[in-house]
Amino acid sequence: MSLHVVQLLRGLMGLTRRLPMQRAKMHSKPPREELGTMDVAVGLTACFLCCLLPSGWVLSHLESYKKRE
Repeated sequence: MSLHVVQLLRGLMGLTRRLPMQRAKMHSKPPREELGTMDVAVGLTACFLCCLLPSGWVLSHLESYKKRE
């Protein structure tokens, strides 16, 4: 590499060191109430219905999508 490229890369690295870094201000606490079995079951069922059911329907009807009409 030429000397100019090396100096350019060093200059760019110096700029990135001086930029302020944004950090997420997250604080977690223990839950107020423990999740019950029914709460977990309802949550998992909702995730299944919202995410996996539509994608399964599309995959099961893939052959009809391939046909040209």
